[in-house]
Amino acid sequence: MPKTMKAVLLTGHGGPEKLVWREDVPVPEPGPGEVLVKVAAAGVNNTDINTRIGWYAREVTTSTNEAEGAAVEAGGWAGAMRFPRIQGGDLCGYVVAKGEGADRLALGARVVSPNCLPRPRPDNPLNFIVIGSEIDGAFAEYCLMREDDLYDVTASPLSDIELGAMPCAYGTAEGLLTRANVQPAERVLVTGASGGVGMAAVQLARLRGAHVTGVAAAAKAGAVKEAGAVEVIGRDDRLPERAFHKVIDVLGGPRWGELLRALRPGGHYAASGAIAGPLVTADLRDVYLDDLTLHGSTFQPWQVFARLVDVMNAGAVRPLVSKTYPLHEIHTAQADFEAKRYPGKLVLIPGDAT
Repeated sequence: MPKTMKAVLLTGHGGPEKLVWREDVPVPEPGPGEVLVKVAAAGVNNTDINTRIGWYAREVTTSTNEAEGAAVEAGGWAGAMRFPRIQGGDLCGYVVAKGEGADRLALGARVVSPNCLPRPRPDNPLNFIVIGSEIDGAFAEYCLMREDDLYDVTASPLSDIELGAMPCAYGTAEGLLTRANVQPAERVLVTGASGGVGMAAVQLARLRGAHVTGVAAAAKAGAVKEAGAVEVIGRDDRLPERAFHKVIDVLGGPRWGELLRALRPGGHYAASGAIAGPLVTADLRDVYLDDLTLHGSTFQPWQVFARLVDVMNAGAVRPLVSKTYPLHEIHTAQADFEAKRYPGKLVLIPGDAT
């Protein structure tokens, strides 16, 4: 194994300038129960950008990390982060080294991991940590992981790049559909349907046999229909009222009340994002008079990602990857992602990928 690797280091909360390309980062060595993964592909996601800018700090505080000797904002998923940090919540790669007791995965196995790793505690059964926030992630040539956080996808007919596009977006989408308990023949509305999570929700809801309506810009409506939506509503078009059994929302923002009114009585709303704005307003009467159920969805029980791995290994859905970038072009990739230039997913490549 080489002693050093190429990686992108997050040096603090802020803009893209906080992402620094390095070619002399030490390659981590696996300890007991750990494996070293050679990264093949890593998707671009909102969560990495949000973590970089400290967006998850709902009440920003500062603390001093004595080991690093630097003041940091509590902007990671679990509070104050340690810098430098290697981000990258989407991981697809190959096992190249194993620590003592790591005997489940074979050397050479192709693996993926959920980006939210369950770490239940007695006082919080939904506790988790996030790759790229609490531990180093996939924006590097190598990534150190606990073996029990990895899933074998060697048998999947999907490419490394396609698999590297799936863990965060498709794991989030499967978590949303699970919370909302989407059933066959139900009418499901998906916001942000041309984006990574939204398009994944369209595909996975269709796989469940649901009748899917997507909300997307007119220019991307074709891609959303190809993903499985029966119809597409424009981003600024009025939503029909009392039309859907389930709403899967990754946007939030000023149309939140309209989304609730789009639900039939007894309907379910599930959210996992707020890129259109985290502060929302609605009429509470729409919730209790129509007996609506609202779900937040971040924590993913292992069963949720295990179901997704079955989908990956069967090749039952194929993600739309609009563009790939060498890892050192991460600034360009994230700028394209934030500008919403492409439907589906963008993927970073640390080295050769198939």
